[in-house]
Amino acid sequence: MKILVLNGSPRPTGNTAAMVKAFAFGARESGHQVDVVPVCQKKIAGCLACEYCHTKGNGRCIQRDDMQEVYPLLEEAEMIVLASPIYYHGFTGQLQCAINRIYALDKPKNLRKAALILSSGSDHVYCGAIYEYQNSFLNYLKLEDMGIFSAYGEQNKSAEKLEELRQFGLQLR
Repeated sequence: MKILVLNGSPRPTGNTAAMVKAFAFGARESGHQVDVVPVCQKKIAGCLACEYCHTKGNGRCIQRDDMQEVYPLLEEAEMIVLASPIYYHGFTGQLQCAINRIYALDKPKNLRKAALILSSGSDHVYCGAIYEYQNSFLNYLKLEDMGIFSAYGEQNKSAEKLEELRQFGLQLR
């Protein structure tokens, strides 16, 4: 299976990145192709709401930025994983820009599954991100939920949590 991970963490070696790395390792061990896009290291602007993609653009965004590297991966992906630290009850702004720009494609043609990876310094702060994931991805795109994985405080980078993510990747079918 082709899996696309949109990593919304601005810290390349932070808690979210460690969880993504563990998941990707397990998924690759199981024979899946995993592409990880560190969206915070890309130049991805927010959607302009110009509707070019749905009028003259034939599903292509008018903006020419690093999202152009992500679109082909989205079109081929059978599963998408959204990964983000939670600072104020929602995804990072950088990840939100990338999510909003998926609008140009409407529904990526091969996408069937989704998962969510979240990290935070405290518990009970995930509501906004989970709401968007469940409504914008699972319901609107009609995707199968493969799971929501979260870590907070001492769980971040713990051997147990990283092994849980590796096992999740290993067990994907």
